[in-house]
Amino acid sequence: MQLRLRAVLCCSAASLLLLLLRWRRRSGLWRKVKAARQRQERSLVQMEAAVQRFREQYPSVNVVSILKLPLPELTKKLQDGSLPLEHVFYAYVGKALQMATETNCITEYLQESETHVQKATPEGKLGLLYGVPVSLKDSIDCQDHDSTLGFIKNINKPVAEDSVLVQVLRRQGAIPFVKTNIPQSLISYDCNNLIFGQTFNPLLYTRSPGGSTGGEGALIGGGGSILGFGTDLGGSLRFPAAFCGICAFKPTGNRLSKKGVVSGIPGQKAVTAAVGPIAKDVESLALSMRALLCEDMFSLDSSVPPLPFNEEVYSSTQPLRIGYYETDFFTMPSPAMRRAIRETKKLLEDAGHTLVPFELMNVDYAFFNFCVRGVFADGGASFLRKFKGELEESSLGLFWLMKSPNWLKTALSWITKPFMPRVSAMLASVRANTVDQVWSLHHEIEEFSQQFIAQWKKLNLDVMLCPMLGPALGIGYPSKLSVAVSYTMLYNALDFPAGVVPVTTVTDEDEEELKGYQGYFRDFWDRTMAKAISGSVGLPVSVQCVALPWQEELCLRFMKEVETLVLKSNSFI
Repeated sequence: MQLRLRAVLCCSAASLLLLLLRWRRRSGLWRKVKAARQRQERSLVQMEAAVQRFREQYPSVNVVSILKLPLPELTKKLQDGSLPLEHVFYAYVGKALQMATETNCITEYLQESETHVQKATPEGKLGLLYGVPVSLKDSIDCQDHDSTLGFIKNINKPVAEDSVLVQVLRRQGAIPFVKTNIPQSLISYDCNNLIFGQTFNPLLYTRSPGGSTGGEGALIGGGGSILGFGTDLGGSLRFPAAFCGICAFKPTGNRLSKKGVVSGIPGQKAVTAAVGPIAKDVESLALSMRALLCEDMFSLDSSVPPLPFNEEVYSSTQPLRIGYYETDFFTMPSPAMRRAIRETKKLLEDAGHTLVPFELMNVDYAFFNFCVRGVFADGGASFLRKFKGELEESSLGLFWLMKSPNWLKTALSWITKPFMPRVSAMLASVRANTVDQVWSLHHEIEEFSQQFIAQWKKLNLDVMLCPMLGPALGIGYPSKLSVAVSYTMLYNALDFPAGVVPVTTVTDEDEEELKGYQGYFRDFWDRTMAKAISGSVGLPVSVQCVALPWQEELCLRFMKEVETLVLKSNSFI
């Protein structure tokens, strides 16, 4: 009896100790979260104090007129000295503070930027971005600051040096001044994490700003930054731009350096990530690419091909031969998405360009077997390790599934195939693969890319006009609609340059037509899509512009053509 009692007491004591240790660990994590939030709040206080000092010193500065200047005009005024650098800097700090208060888009103010402003001197040859305040996605390394990816384990781990991107920006005269919010792990197209919370769309606070470069989308969409930089693995630049009514550009994966840019799943090669700019207009994107594609970029990262910006291609006025499609037959486009393609097609045809139908094939297979399977080829093990020791798990709907053994994924896939084919394919695509299977997968993606290019060249195309998911989804819906990245992620798997341009807004007619939306599969995802985008009258809708690998200048030229024609038609204001 005494032995049994001792055993019970020992077990109880051990359990109590484990609970105590767990409580202590969790308490420590919450303290780190609290400290990070306090630092975020201090950043806003510092911004407010800096703006107040400036306003007291220069009460007559017309901040509104500065914020209205497009980037090319702003850079010209900064370089010729007609507009003082500090006037521009504090104008944007003030507006960024307002947007941070309204949308929770900023995670940290880079206070040393004030010192850089004071030390900047307009002497000698000035960089193309001299005096331009720029914003950076959380995952882009900036010396002495964290790159958290929304993980508690990364708090208070300031990086030792700037990423190559930031180094080149500084050499071109730009002044990084804030870092912006992201979803935890980056593998999401919403913008929420336990540390900094939810970021809201500046156009409608009940909508997502997109992700994973969501903080940039909200900040620039609201006018708090004139130029920002982020990353794109499945649409992470393009979603925020489309949802917030601005422009973004994803280059070919290795056109800009990724050295010092933290990846959501390091080592994953099947689907290509890229670093790119996000701004209000296409000319700003082109200017940023022109500035970055320089000797500094090529010498700091020798893995980047030394290809300077091709001005001749970008400035060409030759008529284009443009492929187009209205749907990928996987994610049914919203009525506004389909109308955006049709109206843009007509504008381009009226301007003298040739539009050629392009037939997409096997997008469902490419999405599940190349995109999802490629990113989670290890069954999600690398992704899951990121969350070890964290306070909460990812909001990604597949998280529970990745923890399951292969046999269960296979069994569930087989059971669901007759009546839920997309669920079945998703289950099969997150199984762990052998090395031989991964190599076969990479080979299959290469063959798919070559077939796609062959079809492109057979039609003698210059560029492609494609749908872009929109309008902005309600907050929380992106995690329920992982399949809806099909329009964007395809071009990460292919590693084609792609950008988005807003062309229209949702109309009452679009909203009425949406009531009959059923999707192609009539499954949970199709039903959820209709709910996610309803009530969107007035919100922007974009199109996607695509070119072949390494033809960034041609892609930007096409984007500029679309933007110009849309503005001339007054169809998007």
